[in-house]
Amino acid sequence: MNPTAIVDALGYPAAGLGILIESSGIPFPGEVLLLAAAAWSAARHHSIILVILFGFLGATGGADIGYVLGFTGGRPFVERFGSIFRIRPEHIARSELFFARHGDKAVLAARFVLGLRTWGSMLAGMARMPFWRFQLFSALGGLAWATVVGLAGYLLGSNLPLLEAIIRDIGLGGLVLVVLVAVILIVAGQRASRPR
Repeated sequence: MNPTAIVDALGYPAAGLGILIESSGIPFPGEVLLLAAAAWSAARHHSIILVILFGFLGATGGADIGYVLGFTGGRPFVERFGSIFRIRPEHIARSELFFARHGDKAVLAARFVLGLRTWGSMLAGMARMPFWRFQLFSALGGLAWATVVGLAGYLLGSNLPLLEAIIRDIGLGGLVLVVLVAVILIVAGQRASRPR
């Protein structure tokens, strides 16, 4: 189904639906729905704040579901269902070590990494990261992600056909790459302009 049709049918909640599904551990293009919802809000002169809020709520709610699944089901659960998505036990072992050493940073960064966004919350639960610590960093990452992706969609949203053409021509991976490059350039520019 076309992302624009989903957003037209659901309105603001569509902004959080995709990332709720993706963050709970099911591979799903969450950013496509958020981008489409942000573009929809620009084209229809609706509130981008509500789009970002729903994206944030979907991101944190889905991450909590993924965390609980990882915490209660543990490694056997992830190994059983990870095999469907070609996640091997050695990948899980390396991820557990990484989360044990860099849990806070990993939860923050996971929002912006395709694949890790899907499994990061489960891995944090498996690594027994304290829930309230996970919640803090998950919320911060979810807010940053929803804001960056929401604003990118809103800026493109004055021309919905252009957004659909971009998604169709370069695909989801290319769109994510373009957004990441833009974010990196903005952050690098801000760091370079700071006095030393």
